[in-house]
Amino acid sequence: MKIHEYQGKDILRQFGVPVPRGIAAFTVQEAVEAAQKLGGPIWVVKAQIHAGGRGKGGGVKVAKSVDDVKRLAGEILGMQLKTHQTGPEGQKVRRLYIEDGADIQKEYYLSVVTDRATQKVAFIASSEGGMDIEEVAHATPEKIITEFIDPLAGMTEAQGKKIASAIGMPADSQAQFIDVCQKLYKCYMDTDAALVEINPLNRDGKGNIIALDSKFNFDSNALFRHPEIVALRDLDEEDPAEVEASKFDLAYISLDGNIGCLVNGAGLAMATMDTIKLFGGEPANFLDVGGGATPEKVTEAFKIMLKNKNVEAILVNIFGGIMKCDTIATGVIAACKAVNLQVPLVVRMKGTNEVEGKKLLADSGLPIISADTMAEAAQKVVAAVKKA
Repeated sequence: MKIHEYQGKDILRQFGVPVPRGIAAFTVQEAVEAAQKLGGPIWVVKAQIHAGGRGKGGGVKVAKSVDDVKRLAGEILGMQLKTHQTGPEGQKVRRLYIEDGADIQKEYYLSVVTDRATQKVAFIASSEGGMDIEEVAHATPEKIITEFIDPLAGMTEAQGKKIASAIGMPADSQAQFIDVCQKLYKCYMDTDAALVEINPLNRDGKGNIIALDSKFNFDSNALFRHPEIVALRDLDEEDPAEVEASKFDLAYISLDGNIGCLVNGAGLAMATMDTIKLFGGEPANFLDVGGGATPEKVTEAFKIMLKNKNVEAILVNIFGGIMKCDTIATGVIAACKAVNLQVPLVVRMKGTNEVEGKKLLADSGLPIISADTMAEAAQKVVAAVKKA
């Protein structure tokens, strides 16, 4: 789960990480009132969407008067902001953040993520923060340093000092930088975050360290512990199909292809998509119905897949373990009838009650294409798309 910059800064503020003053606004009038309340003389008008690259896309502007704030708020609110993370269709701006202008002297990059390979927390930092951090990572990777934190020991002052030295933090700012690192680590751990990123982390002319941006991703499996974070969710920023799928406990992610996939188990779903691509096809989605799918759940899964107008065929690939093949077969038949399926459907089943499941499909009278292996299923669904 992601949240907006202004929400992330509220969380950083709670953990003692210095951030500029700012006020969220949902209308031009609220933006003007926010600027008046902050007092200026310089404000930054920021689009709030769940994507990076807002500045390059025209979603972050400096205002030098309240009239400027009014004009810029009117231009940015409602715009279809396109960045390298939104895709060509862009994302509609529904919220703004009006923030105090900053004395930017030197921009750094700082983020915290979990490194599964080492089972530690990785602090990633660079002396080259700002809008071009992706280019820095590509062209001069040596300027990005990583320090691993043992969760049993926590972030030590020595490690903070090591990071500060590695990114060339001036001596008069090192103590505050180390303090920010330790507070950021506590923030990351206490909120069950999957990513906390500050880009840029600014050092002003007086040597003060302040977070000028914030990005948070949270571990969805831990959200039950954080109702206050769940309350920050903005459904307008999420794929409507993925939101709908979450209501039925379906793991669904939209993709760019034309072959819908319904699979039980995340690993099998990944393998199914790989096999489709191996035989020249393109998956339209990742969809894991899990181990406890009911006929009703399968029907909803079909409805969600078919809302994607690009879907020209569907592949159902089931391994019957906890999930019985005859249960899925019943669900597939019910779904085909409920949605009046008009695209080719390939079904491959293996495992518990496989014979019973295949018989149900064969006796249904529906034009279902059966397959015994993943390779055969993928080849048949790709052929069905090409024939269509």
